[in-house]
Amino acid sequence: MAAVTSEHYFTERFSLTFNKPLSHLQLACCPSHCAVSWQDKNIRIYENNNLEPPLELTGHHGYVSAMTFGMVRDRLLLCSASADYVIIWDIDRCYTQIKDGGIASGRVVGTSLGRVVHLSLCPLSAKVAACSGSRMFLLNAEREEVPRVLKAHLGPVTTSEFCPWDVNLLISTSEDRTFKIWDVKRGDILFESPVLSAYPLLSLFFMEQNSQFITGSGDGQLWHYTLPGDYKCRLVTKLDLSKLQEKHERNLRKPSSPQNRPDGMTRNDVRGTVETAKPVLRIWAQKLQSSHTSLPKRESCVWIGSSDGLYLIDLDTSELLMNFPLKGDLSISMAGSWAISNELGGNMCCLVTSLFGTSVALLEVNRARLDELCFSMATGLSVNEQLSAVPSSPLMTMSPLNAELAKRGPKPQRKIGVSCQSVKDQPLVFHTQVKSSGYNTAPHRTMFRPKTNVKKNSSSAATTSTNTKRLLSEYPSHFEAPCMPYAHLTVSTTSTPLSSLQYSGDGKQIACGLGDGSVLLYNSSLTSNPAVYTEHSKAVNTICWSHSKRWFLSTSEDLTLCIWTANASEPVLTMGDDQLAKPIRSAQFYYLDKFLLLASGSNLMLYLYHLDTTKDDIKRYKQRSKSKLASKFSMKSGTDITSMSAINDFYSYLVLAAGADRTIQVFDMNQGCMAAQIPDVHCRAVHHLTQNKGSAFCTQALESYNLFLSSAITDGLKLWDLRTARCVRRYDSHINRCHHCTAVFSPCGRFIATGSEDHSAYIYDTRSSNFLHKLPRHSETVLNVAFNPANPELLTGTLDGKLALFHPAESLLP
Repeated sequence: MAAVTSEHYFTERFSLTFNKPLSHLQLACCPSHCAVSWQDKNIRIYENNNLEPPLELTGHHGYVSAMTFGMVRDRLLLCSASADYVIIWDIDRCYTQIKDGGIASGRVVGTSLGRVVHLSLCPLSAKVAACSGSRMFLLNAEREEVPRVLKAHLGPVTTSEFCPWDVNLLISTSEDRTFKIWDVKRGDILFESPVLSAYPLLSLFFMEQNSQFITGSGDGQLWHYTLPGDYKCRLVTKLDLSKLQEKHERNLRKPSSPQNRPDGMTRNDVRGTVETAKPVLRIWAQKLQSSHTSLPKRESCVWIGSSDGLYLIDLDTSELLMNFPLKGDLSISMAGSWAISNELGGNMCCLVTSLFGTSVALLEVNRARLDELCFSMATGLSVNEQLSAVPSSPLMTMSPLNAELAKRGPKPQRKIGVSCQSVKDQPLVFHTQVKSSGYNTAPHRTMFRPKTNVKKNSSSAATTSTNTKRLLSEYPSHFEAPCMPYAHLTVSTTSTPLSSLQYSGDGKQIACGLGDGSVLLYNSSLTSNPAVYTEHSKAVNTICWSHSKRWFLSTSEDLTLCIWTANASEPVLTMGDDQLAKPIRSAQFYYLDKFLLLASGSNLMLYLYHLDTTKDDIKRYKQRSKSKLASKFSMKSGTDITSMSAINDFYSYLVLAAGADRTIQVFDMNQGCMAAQIPDVHCRAVHHLTQNKGSAFCTQALESYNLFLSSAITDGLKLWDLRTARCVRRYDSHINRCHHCTAVFSPCGRFIATGSEDHSAYIYDTRSSNFLHKLPRHSETVLNVAFNPANPELLTGTLDGKLALFHPAESLLP
């Protein structure tokens, strides 16, 4: 036995050399002990903190091929298997027997099962599952009985694990590339997966905190599933270990200071990486927490043991956080199997066998690297650079948000007197409105009849009561997500994409932008005929309501922006191509309707505006409203803006802009500069950004307004936190391969809805990566979704121009 150390990643506690390879044996490791096969038939138990002398167990007559630790009534158990016996050892009792001068003995619970490749103990240590060939034997851990045999796989079973929260559930994986969920009591199959990969499934692990599990294959693929009560497993995300490492190494190659690299790797460390398959040999959970107790835990992290090292992956974000390669002065450079323990006193131990050699080593993970990673993930930006959507300081004197639109002065008085200038032609009527002569109207045949019994007070009171009730009503945040179909509507006789839709702030009206250039205005129940607005000549790409609910704007590919009011068929304000060089990709009211915020080309533009609804019958062609450019900001790299988002429901200084270079830049409008940049947000350019804006009918915690979503084709949906500029969760269950499907937060902030190309809409829980509801039976791709700000309703718009309204199940109950 030799002791060596690696200062970068691992501390090697000891290494053993055997007379034959132990590459694919199941070894056992727990926080206090580790177990290895010794001289084929014996077992040696080492204490992790005191390596000598080991406890030696004898009792097998054949080659020991599998071992696992378990706990029962605070006593440590070891289960070992060979071709002749399966034995349960009480470790404390064995120590006592050796101390008294006797021989350590165990309890035989199975006989002649064949070569066992994997053992697992149920959480109560009452049952043992032994995998041999294509069969699984269920043994009684208390006494030897005739085992129950489970056989359904078409190939050899590679692993089986008991469910931690339901001891009657067992999941098995096999070389036939499938997994099966078993009912242990009845021996029935509750769920059977399709063929997942071209390589065998090798490992399995349960995530007890969120009722999920993860399995991995021989080519480095990972499948993350939920395990609901009906056993109909849902795929949360699929990961490729090699691609995650490639992305991780690309980030390391970028110029940055060494302290920003939590795994301590340098640019020279990541050069010349050989792209090979990375088999998932072992999966183990990790509650990532720094020694700084004030920092929060991350319970979604798992360790992946592969042939070339350990990988720490955050399942919430589907990102590789850290890579601990087997290199340097370690005695093992290629791993054949891993046994990873829980943490004890801040340390995590790994028992590793050599893939081609005869060595076994006990490695201890360097805790300092984990502390550095935890601190980096928790703090993100430095304290001086932390961002917040809710402002904490007043406007600066020179802030662009202080701009004001100059008011028109009084008209100069006309001079009275005789002018020598020639008199120009003047209209016969000098009034702005011409009163009708009444020649064509029929004569009055009915005399004036006064209206009597008019209840003015009661009507006024009723109206006031209704309006007050509507204003004071709160959004029912205790309701579940809307998932029950309530109404369907076709907006056009021809198949026209619903390119944009939004509810007004009071939830009473819906504005829809269509691909044919028209804008429709519906009531929230979709029961009446819509008002139609036709000013654009090309597809509408943005619809946005003002905070005052009096106006809504629309932008189009024809380089125009129009502001409308509900009771007029002509726009109040039109901004044309003389002011813009490129189409407006995104536009909205900003800073409580003080500004118009536009994204065109690589520029963000703040416009002051004045809307005048008075009409001049003679000069109808002349626009009385006006706008003026107040400030203009450009993307740092000069790339075009693909999407933009800002909060208008309250004063907020921050504006998010996504660029075609796959970055998100955060602009501070108070200081008039870019405040932060997030690189490599997705593998493709972001086509949609949206913030958690809340609602006038629902109050959220101030920290919740720092969340925002980004969508990109083929790369799912990501949830970000502005305070740390990090992705905190990823959603992959929906399909988005070619169309620009959008997503939106619910007013209460509990749910996220997104469109999908499988003719469905998906509703996610912000606290979990799994979708809550799939809303199928749409006729085409769901492009847009919108939550009603006043009621728990969800509206969807499809590629072929159909609207669907959904209510929660509780609202339909009698």
